[in-house]
Amino acid sequence: MASRPTISKAVIPAAGLGTRFLPATKATPKEMLPVVDKPAIQYVVEEAVSAGLDDVLMITGRNKRPLEDHFDRNYELESALQKKGDASRLAKVQESSDLATMHYVRQGDPRGLGHAVLCAAPHVGHEPFAVLLGDDLIDPRDPLLQRMIEIQEQHGGSVIALMEVAPEQIHLYGCAAVEATAEGDVVRISGLVEKPDPADAPSNYAVIGRYVLAPQIFDVLRETEPGRGGEIQLTDALQQLATDEKLGGPVHGVVFRGRRYDTGDRGDYLRAIVRLACEREDLGPEFRTWLRGYVGQELSEG
Repeated sequence: MASRPTISKAVIPAAGLGTRFLPATKATPKEMLPVVDKPAIQYVVEEAVSAGLDDVLMITGRNKRPLEDHFDRNYELESALQKKGDASRLAKVQESSDLATMHYVRQGDPRGLGHAVLCAAPHVGHEPFAVLLGDDLIDPRDPLLQRMIEIQEQHGGSVIALMEVAPEQIHLYGCAAVEATAEGDVVRISGLVEKPDPADAPSNYAVIGRYVLAPQIFDVLRETEPGRGGEIQLTDALQQLATDEKLGGPVHGVVFRGRRYDTGDRGDYLRAIVRLACEREDLGPEFRTWLRGYVGQELSEG
């Protein structure tokens, strides 16, 4: 039996307009909004690299040039820091440009996540690949992507990340119909529906923004008609793979029970900053002391 190709490529769709964060995102890509002192997109690229994916393709659009600049060298800034002898900040500046081999392609018309993934076809070729959505930050202490790659290498086909949510929240997500397997954190996907009404949801397993996809997904996406919102939905293509394995193998889900930060919602974005700042060795002790005092004052005045 021929060994399956080793996964080395990650695709990061980053063409969205970020309207929920206006006016901050009027001239700045939402992916560049800072989470403590790094842009959100850098956490995502670091996650891909830590899972062994050193070839990263970013799907961009208009006004996304700052993303390319961030992962490129800035010789003027590096020279200034070097002359100052500021080795610490110099290392932080160089870190982003040394992370991975970065590639970029423009989506053009924003026709949905499925279309964004399809834009990656010429770069990916005929091998499995990962897709990481920038709104979901996964804590590096909870290696979700590594686990998903492991399951894909075992079973072939595609693997999606799932998280249990409250039934009343399932309408905010893609939702999976699942069958148990011998492994506690792995399920077999028998169907998918995008943002169902809670009464119609097949489970409370929500699809979150990590996928390891078989290359056959491209053939399915090319034939997928626009769905909800007039967009080509990745969920619709995965639904076809789940119900007809002849198209590209089975679809499994890894149930994630670790730490996830949703930076696509303003409230969750703020909570992510507070959580990550509290856990930083350089910022945490002083910040936690201030936070306790602030919260205590708010409670006493409330």
